[in-house]
Amino acid sequence: MTNEDEKYMRLALNEAQKALDEGEVPIGAVVVANGAVVGRGHNLVETLCDATAHAELQAITAAASTLGGKYLNECTLYVTVEPCVMCAGAIAWSQVGRLVYGAADPKRGYTTVGGTILHPRTKVTAGVLGEECERLVSGFFADLRQSF
Repeated sequence: MTNEDEKYMRLALNEAQKALDEGEVPIGAVVVANGAVVGRGHNLVETLCDATAHAELQAITAAASTLGGKYLNECTLYVTVEPCVMCAGAIAWSQVGRLVYGAADPKRGYTTVGGTILHPRTKVTAGVLGEECERLVSGFFADLRQSF
């Protein structure tokens, strides 16, 4: 983990806070290329009534649009929670060069079905600001359970 990783993960956490403010599961993502944020996103599943509107997909779509191409092999994707299998597939298809995530997702994360989903050249760094990312998500679900 580098200071740069922490810097961009904090931007992803800002996106997660936007999701929380909108009543969404608080997961955020940013895509970085050559030191510049080229895509950002947060969960919009409830807002859009779309089960595929995950933070990672929003950020990947924005980055591809910004860069004018579908391949993101020179980019790093920062996401607050380990991507699900669907998002890992999108990360593979867009050939993201590096994936950095905060909190592990032992129930629905892509590593629960094996780590071979990602593109073979994608480098992975896990646990960046992991405790902070975990607190945000677990707090959301604890509050949700209390409201029932």
